[in-house]
Amino acid sequence: MKKDIILAGVGGQGILSIAAIIGYAAVETGLHLKQAEVHGMSQRGGDVQSHLRLSDKPIFSDLVPLGAADLILAVEPLEALRYWPYLNSDGWVVVNSTPFKNIPDYPETESILAEIAKLPNHIIIDADKTAKELETPRSMNMVMLGAAIPFLGLDYEKLKAGTAFIFGRKGEKVVEMNLKAIAAGYEFSENER
Repeated sequence: MKKDIILAGVGGQGILSIAAIIGYAAVETGLHLKQAEVHGMSQRGGDVQSHLRLSDKPIFSDLVPLGAADLILAVEPLEALRYWPYLNSDGWVVVNSTPFKNIPDYPETESILAEIAKLPNHIIIDADKTAKELETPRSMNMVMLGAAIPFLGLDYEKLKAGTAFIFGRKGEKVVEMNLKAIAAGYEFSENER
């Protein structure tokens, strides 16, 4: 088993929480894990990304090579396009359709989503709307994690355990809200595939 994953978004959107949960599930599964992340501009609404490499064999580099990603999980649509060159020909893109317009000349959202829709393997979900409907607006990133579960190659139960581990110190109510958001994202992807 080998999975190369790129998580992409903007500062404050919860990329590092997603990475921590996936990492927890990978380690609990007995997989080797390498992770590299860039979050220096996160406080200014800048690009945040994380490379995750999971394998049942040792991994020697923490960066996903161009054209090798099995999954790009983008919590912001323009960021999906930024990392598109990393996707392999059979890879999946799971993207949030709600933009984070942090630049004055942000392109038309419809044109960004139209480009993503040209890919044979894509899931486009309005994770912000889903999180608000669940009355957990801060859990958009967990909706996205749920939408990516079918493409991660990890056990759903281990991802749920990772969520409880990462958010447990914030209390049971926070854990339950995040699990509810993950379930909603997962259900969406299962119905879209």
